[in-house]
Amino acid sequence: MRSLEISPDEFRRLAEKVTQLTADYLRELDSRPISPSTTGEEVERLFRTPLSETGVGAEALAGLQDVIEHSRAQNGRFFGYVLGSGEPVGAVADLMASVLNQNTTAWRSGPAAVTLEHTVVGWLAQAIGCAGFRGSLTGGGSPANLMALAMAREARIPVNETGARGGPQGIIYASEEVHMSIPKSIALLGIGRNNLRLISTDGNFRLVPSELEQAVQRDKAERKTPIAVVASAGTTSTGAIDPLPEIAAIARRHGLWMHVDGAYGALAAIAAPGKFTGMDLADSLSLDSHKWLYQPLDCGCLLYRDVKAAHAAFSHTGDYAKALTDDPVEGFAFFEESLELSRRFRALRLWLSLRYHGLEAFRAAIQKDLDMAQRLAIAISQQSELELMARGELSAVCFRVTGPGSVAENELDRRNAAILKRVVQRGRVYLSNATLRGKFCLRACIVNHRTTADDVDSVIPEVLAAARAL
Repeated sequence: MRSLEISPDEFRRLAEKVTQLTADYLRELDSRPISPSTTGEEVERLFRTPLSETGVGAEALAGLQDVIEHSRAQNGRFFGYVLGSGEPVGAVADLMASVLNQNTTAWRSGPAAVTLEHTVVGWLAQAIGCAGFRGSLTGGGSPANLMALAMAREARIPVNETGARGGPQGIIYASEEVHMSIPKSIALLGIGRNNLRLISTDGNFRLVPSELEQAVQRDKAERKTPIAVVASAGTTSTGAIDPLPEIAAIARRHGLWMHVDGAYGALAAIAAPGKFTGMDLADSLSLDSHKWLYQPLDCGCLLYRDVKAAHAAFSHTGDYAKALTDDPVEGFAFFEESLELSRRFRALRLWLSLRYHGLEAFRAAIQKDLDMAQRLAIAISQQSELELMARGELSAVCFRVTGPGSVAENELDRRNAAILKRVVQRGRVYLSNATLRGKFCLRACIVNHRTTADDVDSVIPEVLAAARAL
């Protein structure tokens, strides 16, 4: 019977093999097609295999090359979604984090891991102009947004003990461009999606403060209870940044919790702080280091101003988990401030990556991404066959192919969807899509430390070639 234990020498051999495979992958990354040449049938055949009773040992690693060949290659021409590029130093740290296998739930279960998380959370808060905020690392912006709204609900209409049924009708406000995690969170918290007020946006897809003010006043007049407003520091489709100081003033006036969803954009404050004036006025803030600090998935963060609000929302400890010391360091537990109990050692990748490169290298990379988006937007605006649909404050550029002559809107939508599919199939450039004011758009989002001017300049020729091929 094979033992689960392997020797240190065998571990070294396995690690060296994986290191060689991944180093070769990085060496070839720029020349790889972004979308793998595969089908659902082929992937199912390769990987939907029976579980064997006996293992094959190191021969199991032979399948890793198949995994690489059937994975998307995230080189400098990947412009889809809002997804960072997987900085390799952080990836190296992930190997050690997995071997150490620290449960970052309380100091006693992972002294170094918990201390490093406090450290990097403090670094992130300071880097974006929110020094003094506390917080924790999360799986991404979605759980961070959920926890923030749980804190807001408990701060404004406490229901943890008695339940929400029969209580006041709480209302959440956000722009019509809000991320889908917000309606999901509102549903999970029992507030109900019907109690989400979507506020209209201006010509730049930013929440209109006067519309927010009127919506809050209407709800208060109807004896409803405004709980929170969610402001976006970088909407998913366009990268729009809501007018944060004006929203903060309305929140203060009406006693609203102000949460800033900065999963996409907040970390760009490292390079362009002037775009994010008022972000430090928030009660809570989400951000994703696996976006604009380029870290491997998953590495989000929730920051908040008042730790008492986190305790009120999340503190509930069984006897088996209670601390046996009152020492403020050694008695600390993230599970008293967070939804999670078991927690991965996410901080190691950030700590190592930031120390290895230094903050200035990340600042330069973010600024380059912002500049590359501007370069693309200018090039699109100079093309008679293309229409620039949105160029937000950050690095998302939305456009469409119009072609010569007049074409009905529904036909333009159909044509651009077909163009996008063809571009992705060609594998040279990867774009995603957005729908703006009911119009289907091609969308390039640059949060990639590998992207160069040549990569950006390849977008328009690829799109036009795909259009002509149709």
